[in-house]
Amino acid sequence: MRHVRRLLLNAFVAASCLAQTPAPANEPPVDWIDPATGHRVVRLSREPGTASLYFHYNPYTAKGDKFVVTTPGGVSTINLHTRAVEQIVEGRVSQIIVGPKTRTMFYRRENTVYATHLDTKSTREIARLPAELRGGSGFGLSADETLLAGSAVAGDHSEEERRAAQAPRENDGRLAARLALRLPMVLFTVNVKTGEVKIFHNSTDWLNHVQMSPTDPRLILFCHEGPWHLVDRIWTIRTDGSDLRKVHSRTMEMEIWGHEFFSADGKTIWYDLQTPKSKVFWLAGWNVKTGKEIKYSVEREHWSVHYNISPDGKLFSGDGGGPNSVAAPGNGQWMYLFRPKNGKLQAERLVNLEKHNYTLEPNGTFTPDGKWLVFRSNLHGPTHVYAVEVRKAK
Repeated sequence: MRHVRRLLLNAFVAASCLAQTPAPANEPPVDWIDPATGHRVVRLSREPGTASLYFHYNPYTAKGDKFVVTTPGGVSTINLHTRAVEQIVEGRVSQIIVGPKTRTMFYRRENTVYATHLDTKSTREIARLPAELRGGSGFGLSADETLLAGSAVAGDHSEEERRAAQAPRENDGRLAARLALRLPMVLFTVNVKTGEVKIFHNSTDWLNHVQMSPTDPRLILFCHEGPWHLVDRIWTIRTDGSDLRKVHSRTMEMEIWGHEFFSADGKTIWYDLQTPKSKVFWLAGWNVKTGKEIKYSVEREHWSVHYNISPDGKLFSGDGGGPNSVAAPGNGQWMYLFRPKNGKLQAERLVNLEKHNYTLEPNGTFTPDGKWLVFRSNLHGPTHVYAVEVRKAK
């Protein structure tokens, strides 16, 4: 038995050495130990310009063997065990989300919704959205993988109005103009099997960041977009349009909250909370069943553009912010691991992002086994997808 164990250990060491072979000249390294943190980092992508998905879109299969990334040529999967990269869709698509149970990727190409199986690449058209539904955000995918949910600008509007309706968040002037336009927007669902499109909520607020509960197949989370100090940001609603609920209410001038996401068990909605903006920082949670709020204090230097939560709900991640963030001065450029303790988030640094340009958001996500944190970064120049091991290297 000892002989067998020794052989297995030698094989593991050999594989590790092979994995840490330096990258060719002028390419980012493929495997290293961050000298500032002691954590192992690997580059999962091969092609420059490869990026992981936005932080609340699921990219993973349930087994955790594959996850989806975008590339300059389309969409590919990366095998987390072998690091093999395989293109599954060619060309530009949007609103990508993976159904972990069915190993199917759902997405839009212009105004048509498609589904592609991650293994067979078999593709089918689900629905062609009505011409009057344009832009917006999505998709959320129901826990039973029967419904997709999204938002859209509704009606016949000029291209100039539509562009204004989806103005970048970072420009408050354009955002204020968008809010003043009050274009009609809707929330809608698409039946994955039949392609039936149903509009279930009408509004003149800017509806964005549509998500669906990972456990309740009829619960939707969305936001009123805009300058965070001007909007009541986070809301939930049922897929039939009932039970519209506001998740948090402002308690002081310039209080802001946002970048909301579900816990893996669907029991809590988490969000960045600042009381007021740029002064006091929290990661707050709202119990979906009781409406009770909990708050973890976050140090200014640890504030992050986006937070996320591990599959077991015990750990959080953050992707830092940098010198031009809402938490500047003093905000750090790191991938963080957070452990809740005594009402605070205790931070551990995972990856030094000092050379990362935050015009690209890292958007960290935990792998299904909780052992790695996957993120996108330009810390070596071109955009690539990386993973950092949660446990410190020995």
